[in-house]
Amino acid sequence: MKTLGFAGFSGAGKTTLIEGLLPRLAAAGLTVSVVKQSHHDFEVDKPGKDSWRHRRAGAREVLLTSPHRWMLVHELDGAPEPDLAAHLARLSPCDLVLVEGFRHAAHAKIEVWRAANGKAWLHPADPHVLAVAADGPPPGRLPHFPLDDLDGLAAFILDWLKS
Repeated sequence: MKTLGFAGFSGAGKTTLIEGLLPRLAAAGLTVSVVKQSHHDFEVDKPGKDSWRHRRAGAREVLLTSPHRWMLVHELDGAPEPDLAAHLARLSPCDLVLVEGFRHAAHAKIEVWRAANGKAWLHPADPHVLAVAADGPPPGRLPHFPLDDLDGLAAFILDWLKS
């Protein structure tokens, strides 16, 4: 399993970029999974439903399953958030894992940058950035793709996977 991150500040377009790349990578025959890190609390279950009630009653883990999908929810109960390696170990085998978030982790990344955010570039200080997807030219000599060049970025990722 190869891992490729999409790093950038909130509002840069990471989710939209990944959403556009997924069908292109799948069309190339890859099985792709996604790890999305959020800095906010979230609910993936509906309040009042059985699995939600089980978690609220004290279950550490609840596995919800149906003929269409399954989902495992694990409560941290105050423990620190696991690192990226721990999350990757939970995934089923695939060709590629796209990671949104974990921008400070030491894995290969595409930096996603938007001028309107007014944020600094990440890649000058991060040797793990392979390329940049941005709405303007980045400093330095990294490969650069406009945010809407999904075909070019997908081709870059496919070449990177072969290397």
